[in-house]
Amino acid sequence: MTKRLLAEFFGTFWLVFGGCGSAVLAAGVADVGIGWLGVSLAFGLTVMTMAYTVGHISGGHFNPAVSLGLMIGGRFDAKDLLPYWAAQVAGAVVAAAVLFVVVSGGVGFEGVGGFASNGYAEASPQGYSMMSVLVIEVVLTAFFLIIILGSTSSGAPAGFAPIAIGLGLTLIHLISIPVSNTSVNPARSTGVALFAEGPAVGQLWLFWVAPLIGAAIGAAIWKMMTTDD
Repeated sequence: MTKRLLAEFFGTFWLVFGGCGSAVLAAGVADVGIGWLGVSLAFGLTVMTMAYTVGHISGGHFNPAVSLGLMIGGRFDAKDLLPYWAAQVAGAVVAAAVLFVVVSGGVGFEGVGGFASNGYAEASPQGYSMMSVLVIEVVLTAFFLIIILGSTSSGAPAGFAPIAIGLGLTLIHLISIPVSNTSVNPARSTGVALFAEGPAVGQLWLFWVAPLIGAAIGAAIWKMMTTDD
């Protein structure tokens, strides 16, 4: 279990440091910035690379919603859920802390601003309402779980699951960065919220509730569609 939790810690660290780091450090650089497309790819690449690297150790969840969905889908033991959540949140917080140190060393540093945090209303990149954010986070997390459960099922081509999952997360970000800055991952939201300026901590509840509900729905849909596992 210790090795599995370490894998989840470092996998989630990489997701937050790579994904949120790309948003904070590289997205808005004049002329050479990577923009939302680059950030979307960065999140997908973090999951894909770590799924191949440590997925055989811990299952490669890196996300409390994924762990819950896999438990509901019959792929994960309920007794391991809370330890996995703790490791994932710890990895996200440590990654955000390291990123904060990096950002604070920049020329003319005056604060981290939103710090790639998730939000609704005034904290949404394009001002979307709480209901819009709630709906998109539920729907996209549900589809993320369907992708994960399907690509890792016994009938799927072996060895390609991390690619499908990574590209799935990329697509999710392409859809929803303008709406919520894309969470579908309570640990990712928690880590950066603790260091962000603005309403991120006060709005964090939604980025736990919506992904967890979405994960449960996605797992239930997958179980209705398949006789595998």
